[in-house]
Amino acid sequence: MRLRRPLAAAVTAATLLAGAPVVAAPQGEALSRPAAMVRAPARVVLLAAARVSQRLLVVGERGVIAVSDDEGATWRQVPCPTSVTLTAVRFSDERHGVAVGHGGVVLATEDGGNRWALRLDGRRAAEVALAAADTPALQRDAQRLVADGPDKPFLDVLMWDAQRWLVAGAYGLAFETHDAGRTWQSWIGRLPNPRALHWYMVRRQGDTLLFAGEQGLLASSADGGATFTTPASPYRGSWFAGEILPDGQWLVAGLRGNAWRSADSGRSWRQITSSAPASITAVLAVGQELLLANQAGMVMRLNGDTLLPVTTAPLPMPSALVRGRDALFAAGVAGIQPLPAMAAKDAR
Repeated sequence: MRLRRPLAAAVTAATLLAGAPVVAAPQGEALSRPAAMVRAPARVVLLAAARVSQRLLVVGERGVIAVSDDEGATWRQVPCPTSVTLTAVRFSDERHGVAVGHGGVVLATEDGGNRWALRLDGRRAAEVALAAADTPALQRDAQRLVADGPDKPFLDVLMWDAQRWLVAGAYGLAFETHDAGRTWQSWIGRLPNPRALHWYMVRRQGDTLLFAGEQGLLASSADGGATFTTPASPYRGSWFAGEILPDGQWLVAGLRGNAWRSADSGRSWRQITSSAPASITAVLAVGQELLLANQAGMVMRLNGDTLLPVTTAPLPMPSALVRGRDALFAAGVAGIQPLPAMAAKDAR
């Protein structure tokens, strides 16, 4: 695996939101050290959020996981077995969830987010990749993974159900489990990514999978991941966010405000007009509406092929959006914040 960039301390919210490259960084003791309990867990740098039944949950730097059972009025931190930064979280039902992050960490909960257990780390992931490598190039890359140690982050996660998950991230990393993390299979050789570019986003609808990442990288599958194709990308910059819409359309968004959608599985694309050339960092479906947030702190609603602002004041670098019962929230460098009343009203 060719490390195209120098080592640095960590992937931070600012790095992701600015569109800067993901970097490999030694994790040291943080991988096995439980997260410290902090005074205000809703005010640390937060990178991802989810709604779980009547609960809101956020994850972020130094392994902080916080939950709110009163629609965001108050937050409490829950224990986490690692201190590495967490980058994504997803639930398959009200009890089963997965969070991923630096150091190749995959965490799982079976009680709605109160308790978390480690299911994978970068060392074990490298061993899985090496065992699956069946070409000289894949073997070289896997051997480099082993030699580098657990220094590369996962950046997104899919859950089919409580047992089957897929995690993806930096340098083309992608692994699947069918037994809730007890065993893993490498998808590195299955995905069309010969340059080992970063996967920032993966989405699923039925048997359709959509991967998007660095330098316009796209990959899709119509058979649940058995085979993949590489749709022509309408843009050569990185994709950070996206969604498969209820009607089957694809939406991908990222660097410099670029947002595009396709109604024919990537054979053709229509550009979405944005009022700001700032990187788009989050997409949230709210009923029949689609909301997007960008690095400039704008929250926008998709209206046809145009993004219309729904907030009047900029937010501090949002990285995720989540819906409460009566309000929308943004997670980012200033923690979790309710959006201005206009956005909450428009999203109901």
